[in-house]
Amino acid sequence: MKKSYLIAAGVAVIAVGWVASGQFGSKENAAAKPAKDVMAAKKKAALPRVKVKSSAAQSRVNELVILGKTEASRRVSLKAETAGRIVAIKAKKGDRIKKGDVIVKLALDDRPARLAEAKAKLRQRQIEFQAAKELSARNFRSKVKLAGTQALLESAKAEVAKAKLDLNRTVIRASFDGVLELRPVEIGDFVKIGNPVATIVDLSPMLVVANIPEAQISHVKSGLAAKARLINGRIITGKVRYVSAEAVTSTRTFIVEMETPNLDHSIVAGLTAELRLSLGEVKAHRVSPAVLTLSSDGLVGVKSVNNDGIVRFHEIKLVADTPEGMWLGGLPDQLTIISIGQEFVKVGQKVEPVPASSAAVSALKGK
Repeated sequence: MKKSYLIAAGVAVIAVGWVASGQFGSKENAAAKPAKDVMAAKKKAALPRVKVKSSAAQSRVNELVILGKTEASRRVSLKAETAGRIVAIKAKKGDRIKKGDVIVKLALDDRPARLAEAKAKLRQRQIEFQAAKELSARNFRSKVKLAGTQALLESAKAEVAKAKLDLNRTVIRASFDGVLELRPVEIGDFVKIGNPVATIVDLSPMLVVANIPEAQISHVKSGLAAKARLINGRIITGKVRYVSAEAVTSTRTFIVEMETPNLDHSIVAGLTAELRLSLGEVKAHRVSPAVLTLSSDGLVGVKSVNNDGIVRFHEIKLVADTPEGMWLGGLPDQLTIISIGQEFVKVGQKVEPVPASSAAVSALKGK
């Protein structure tokens, strides 16, 4: 009998414990469920914050900036046109010379004598031809004989001209105004036909020569205003005088020449120059290089936020890169650019934009 009471009492204790545990668990679950819902709602409502800056496009002169170098507008190598020994030198390297100035003289040798001989033979042929002409007029000489004496006369004239030309070639003169850059001969040297004697460069006008990428060559025309900054900081102005019609095969670039006056020869050839070509006005945004980012396709651009807080990507065209910032084209006139946080958000994602002037940007670096 006692045994049955003990069993009943144990069952009652277990039942009370089970009921009590169920009630406490329900209260804990009921209390935990609203807390979890609130946290989930907060997590869902928390959007990534990005720092943004409003930007308006400005009118700017579109300049194409490329590196080039200064070059002489003309350069010629004077070569001997007759053989002979150098007997006189009238100009040295670095001299400014005028067209027609004597640079070197060759020995005359027997050239004057050969010219005198050719002239004497010419006089003889003239007399023979005149006699044959008179005899032919009276039918004492055939037309064939007359033609023969005329041929000899013309040959004698050619010999005189040849002797004069050879004599004139003993004096080598400048072919245009310029600077004597090289003179590889000295008195006593013997030169043959074709041997170089001097190199003359024309420094006025001076050229700035550069290679334009094929993507931009369509904007460059002859007569286009241009300027260049030399390595010493000097600014020179001029116009485009030449644009090549065929690309350089190895680089796929086109040669462009800017011409500028250089009457005092103060600009020398071979200087590094930054050529700037004016391509007209364009609308552009001035931004910091830090706002640039890459798209999923590897395109360079900027990310912006629209009125609904959605991230958008815009491919850019570089108009100019200045110490004050980069000028970007190809963008809408009004744009809200993401200045901090663009690397951590995706295109199409909704974000919370924070103005650049706001102090509430402390969480951006951790996003």
